[in-house]
Amino acid sequence: MRTRDVNKEELVKQKTIEMIVKHGIEGFAMNRLAKECGISVATLYIYYADKEDLIKKIGTEMGTYFFKSSLKDFSPSMPFAEGIAKQWENRANFMMQNTDKIACWEILQNSNYGEAIVQESLSEFKEIMMQFLHGAIERKEIVPVSKEVFWSIAYGPLYNLLRFHEKGKGLGGNSPFQLTNEVQKEALNLVIKALTP
Repeated sequence: MRTRDVNKEELVKQKTIEMIVKHGIEGFAMNRLAKECGISVATLYIYYADKEDLIKKIGTEMGTYFFKSSLKDFSPSMPFAEGIAKQWENRANFMMQNTDKIACWEILQNSNYGEAIVQESLSEFKEIMMQFLHGAIERKEIVPVSKEVFWSIAYGPLYNLLRFHEKGKGLGGNSPFQLTNEVQKEALNLVIKALTP
């Protein structure tokens, strides 16, 4: 039996992400992936059972990596303002440094694989973030809201600013835009103000 080559496995992951971003899931095929990697199709099956297995495993790995990165130096028992600031910092840093992975994640999340990938990679993160939300509500640091409203208000502005940053253009596409610490802090302060009693 052939052994796994870590370098080849990493190349397969990288090329999978690139191909999904460029061609979508419909344009992604194992034969094409093998050719892009300069390996045989049989080599792919050392690492993955089939195309579905490959997509699910890579998607789950990306999701887990993203969620773990967003928990760096974060605790669900942090005061709300401190915790949300750390979340914004971690999420912005990750998204700016991993644009290809984020683009692939978006495609996978909105595909037939999305639910399985999110469930597999989100469980621990979801529990920690629910502790953070409930703790902030119990301490009366924020107004009581549903998790969907909380997420929309707490993170929606950051993700929109990151989309403008990625495009390099502001609203309407007429002016250049770059997400600076000052802009991020301005938006975060408004989010905190909106959620606090």
